[in-house]
Amino acid sequence: MLETLEMLKEANISALALAAVLVLIAVRQAGKNSLAIWQIMLLGALVVLFTGQISPSDAICAINLDVMIFLGAMFVIGESMQKSGYLLFLFNRIFGKAGNLDQLLLLILFAMGFLSALLMNDTLAIIGTPLMLYLARTLKIAPKLLLLTLAFAITIGSALSPIGNPQNLLIAVNAKLSNPFLVFLQHLLLPTVANLLLAYLLLRLFYKEEFQSRSLQICREEVSDPALARLSRLSIILLLALILAKVGAVVLGEGGGFRLTYIALISALPILLFSSKRYEIMRNIDWCTLIFFAAMFVLMDSVWRSGIFQSLLAGSEADLASVPTILALSVLISQLISNVPFVALCQPLLINPSPEALMALVAGSTIAGNLFILGAASNVIIIQNAERSGETLTFLEFARLGVPLTIMNAIIYWLFLY
Repeated sequence: MLETLEMLKEANISALALAAVLVLIAVRQAGKNSLAIWQIMLLGALVVLFTGQISPSDAICAINLDVMIFLGAMFVIGESMQKSGYLLFLFNRIFGKAGNLDQLLLLILFAMGFLSALLMNDTLAIIGTPLMLYLARTLKIAPKLLLLTLAFAITIGSALSPIGNPQNLLIAVNAKLSNPFLVFLQHLLLPTVANLLLAYLLLRLFYKEEFQSRSLQICREEVSDPALARLSRLSIILLLALILAKVGAVVLGEGGGFRLTYIALISALPILLFSSKRYEIMRNIDWCTLIFFAAMFVLMDSVWRSGIFQSLLAGSEADLASVPTILALSVLISQLISNVPFVALCQPLLINPSPEALMALVAGSTIAGNLFILGAASNVIIIQNAERSGETLTFLEFARLGVPLTIMNAIIYWLFLY
């Protein structure tokens, strides 16, 4: 009896810590001195650590080094491309082809969507927000329209690859997929393209007053640091080449042990080895996000050890082998605990999952970011960056498009995966 009470006590502390973290994240902007999301998650991890819900050694083991190293290396590439002006140069070359607003939105959706599959959606959120505001200002387009276009593009597009967003990376690493890029493309390419087109149709419907018959003229930008831009270009070429090599090697029956972490590290080497600004780049990468993930791993492992999450799902009698169930749970529960923590908690419950079940978890936890603002960290990044320039998106402005879009996204993925 005493042992049972002690187990319940420990479980309650872990669950309460998680609940407190989620509440603080949801209301963090209510006060003048709001905490950052990474600070809230770190506080939750410290609570479970100092109350003995997880031992220091278990906490260290809970941190997934593959994910942390991969994120760090990708942040190096993203920071280098941004600092050199190379990414802005690329975007202007791409978007400069747009002759009207319809073409511009389609280019943003597909360019940002496919790039997010390579550089991660959070990276594109950081880089893309000032570009959207620049385009809105110079072309006299409603900033809210372009901000929503960016948010939906990088959320939907990131489903395409195991390195498109953090939860995809968790799924690919923990499921030990031998050829994750091929598995993702085989199952998710067509529905993702369909969902990007669907996002365009909804944006055009809700903002039809913006679509006037006028031509657009986008000014060309040049790189600000040619030397760093060359290294950034080399890193991107390496990244693409290594991804193709990984896919080809596995198809031929080789290369199964060549992990995603190695791809990211090797791709970042030109910048780390040859750039004179390597230390500045390292200082400026998104360390806060890395702290967030380390803390999240510790907190979620503590919650997992408590058994609360497993008991709730077992009590619901949900069929976790069913694609519709996984899609529905992923979208809905991700609104409560965010998509990355949901995947960290849910994936261990999938016993010998089929590729379709894993891809349903990928799709559901990804498009959850389209429902509400707090459904994805990339949404928060976009809004925080936009507010520094005097623009924003309210909860209702996001939801009025996000809710119908997410429902239709889920239906499309269900039709392709079921």
